[in-house]
Amino acid sequence: MRSARDGGRPVSTQPRLMPWNGPAGKPCYLVPGEDGKGYLSRLADEMEAVQLRMGAELLGHADALLGNPKAEAGELRFLANRLVEALRDALRVADSRGRRLPGPDEDESGAFG
Repeated sequence: MRSARDGGRPVSTQPRLMPWNGPAGKPCYLVPGEDGKGYLSRLADEMEAVQLRMGAELLGHADALLGNPKAEAGELRFLANRLVEALRDALRVADSRGRRLPGPDEDESGAFG
């Protein structure tokens, strides 16, 4: 970890898992800049926020559709596929953010002590 220039907020030195895949569908990583606020970091933050917001909205639609006894199998299958996508996105965001948390033995400089 190192301190950012914007008030000492810790910035991870670990590569960041981006919310999109790279070529051939492989995970895409970013090594953050000094302050962790570069263009790609901000773009990833915005993308994660959109993914999480869309997942939350999807839950509202799911509640309504599942509460409809006349819902058709095709509608339910479509809903299930969107819920899987939303869960996959949310888990990726959690994984990315979790990797950037300081470990219990790591100080702000990234040193272990």
